[in-house]
Amino acid sequence: MNQMLNIYNAHKLKITLGAGALLGLLVGLLVGWVIWPTSYYNATPAMLRQDFRDDYLAWVARDYAANNDLQQAMNRLGIEFWEKDPVPVLRDLAQRRGGEDGPRLQALADQLAQRPITPSSPLSRLRPILQICGAGLMAAALAGLAYLGLSRLRTRQSRPVSERAIASQAVQPVSWDDLLPPIAQFRTTYSLGDDFYDPSFSIEKETGDFMGECGVGISEAIGVGDPKKVTAIEVWLFDKNDIHTVTKVLLSEFAFHDEALRAKLAAKGDLILARPGVELILETATLELRARVVDMEYGQGQLPPNSFFHRIALDLGVWVKPGGEDYVPDEPTLPPTLL
Repeated sequence: MNQMLNIYNAHKLKITLGAGALLGLLVGLLVGWVIWPTSYYNATPAMLRQDFRDDYLAWVARDYAANNDLQQAMNRLGIEFWEKDPVPVLRDLAQRRGGEDGPRLQALADQLAQRPITPSSPLSRLRPILQICGAGLMAAALAGLAYLGLSRLRTRQSRPVSERAIASQAVQPVSWDDLLPPIAQFRTTYSLGDDFYDPSFSIEKETGDFMGECGVGISEAIGVGDPKKVTAIEVWLFDKNDIHTVTKVLLSEFAFHDEALRAKLAAKGDLILARPGVELILETATLELRARVVDMEYGQGQLPPNSFFHRIALDLGVWVKPGGEDYVPDEPTLPPTLL
């Protein structure tokens, strides 16, 4: 069950839009075929049974012979709705009928043959159905976009502007234990409801030289509904002199002991149990990043205990490794935020 919930949470947007499109199509077909089906008005002779069609064509020919009004005859025949040219049909009926109707049908056929006639496309009959389906799909797409927009707005409004502004920021570097102060230090806090939590920080020397980037983001969520129930947070380090971006993942107690989640997240990097005071070390060709959990709190709800974070705060410090300033890369790389 948890695996199904995880799959839904990971692809919630795609599943929502797909379900909306399918629902719109089904509603469109229901309206078009059951509730509000297409009704036929002024059916053309081509839609009649042959004996009724023959009688109707003969009557049109008699009326045309009396008033010589070709346009009226064409309107009564519904020329534009015939799938095939009606002239051969009139001539065949003239031969079969004979008598007084034969010459009249032949005369009408000859007059129609002198005018350009464009048979209707087979798609013309499907036009009402296509219009209904198109309207249903458009309504579903608009509903999906509205749902996405409202979800984002609700998520952003769930936290005050001032709180979001200070949740992730650079701070004055200070000594870490027995280490020298880092060249850059950052503090970031994830709180429940920040579904788009993905801060990134530029790493620069005092001279302003760009060294790389680091950041934190949501790695995995469980359960359904809003807000996301984040069960794993990833920390990453990009070095402009290194071809790879290094990533490690902080897991909740539940995720750390769940084999399915561990197998899913193992490809992202080393998996570490999140707890206050735990420290991650990420190293690249010229940089070293230390990420320390300074505070955390699990969320409460219907999900298993200690399965998602209500809040987790981290301090990030970045150092240049010995000899890193003189390192010459084999080829230039781009930070993840520019890829």
